[in-house]
Amino acid sequence: MKLARLQRQVARAVMSPLTPSERMRRVASDGRSVAGIAKKIIKPNDRLTSFERLEIYNRQYWFRILDALSDDFPGLRAVLGDRRFDKLARHYLSDCPSRSFTMRDLGSRLEAWLKKHLEYAAGRQQLALDMVRLEWAEIEVFDSAAMTPLTTAALAGVDAAKLRLRLQPYIRLLALHYPVDDLLLSVKQDAPADIASNAVEERHKRKKVSAVARLEPTPIHLAVHRIDNTVYFRRLEREEFLILDNLRKGRTLERSVVGCFRNAKTPTGKIAADVGSWFQNWSSLGWFVS
Repeated sequence: MKLARLQRQVARAVMSPLTPSERMRRVASDGRSVAGIAKKIIKPNDRLTSFERLEIYNRQYWFRILDALSDDFPGLRAVLGDRRFDKLARHYLSDCPSRSFTMRDLGSRLEAWLKKHLEYAAGRQQLALDMVRLEWAEIEVFDSAAMTPLTTAALAGVDAAKLRLRLQPYIRLLALHYPVDDLLLSVKQDAPADIASNAVEERHKRKKVSAVARLEPTPIHLAVHRIDNTVYFRRLEREEFLILDNLRKGRTLERSVVGCFRNAKTPTGKIAADVGSWFQNWSSLGWFVS
């Protein structure tokens, strides 16, 4: 058997979903006997059959990716509860198996998948979607590229009608419905330090999630960004968010700003002061690149 074919067969067997009792399946998806497949790709030893040896890798693979997804989405786990999250994780990873060399990408398709399977978040659909978007943005922001920031001196004398500013690759802009930024920070802070405190912390966590779930959906605009390898959440005013979003879409500086205040009743002086303050903050954070 050629190496490439052997690798594909082992990968299919190892990545096959476990049974409800967390054992390797006896029948493959194509109807073939897994024991028969195992005999062709792995030798038995004096203690274990070929099936039993292959099962070790199958189980360990699934235990590892389930743990990794849980570690990446503690906020979603808190929103859904342990049982519903575990059920969701197994179905998601079965429908969207890993295609990457790194487990960092396990949750890359979770938001799109959850939108099609909202039954897993019954009663908290929008809250769950907001949390998934925030947690995936946090993952992306942590290791996205950083470019040399644009200095204010470089902008002197530039025509605003022609200027297009680019945002740092690591910035994510999110339009949300619930304060999941505060909730996620609270969930992480409440992570139990030992087994004895686990039950108490879980009760506190459930109370906080329930309190947020009872809130009326309200527009929340958020920038997820990075400073010195640490990810931060920054609340934005609606117009502040729209200006940044327009710039991100490639619109000119003039069009990005004017379009946000075209029908505003805010005094011109206050608009100028707000926009000036926002740009000063963004520039100080190094959000613009040339």
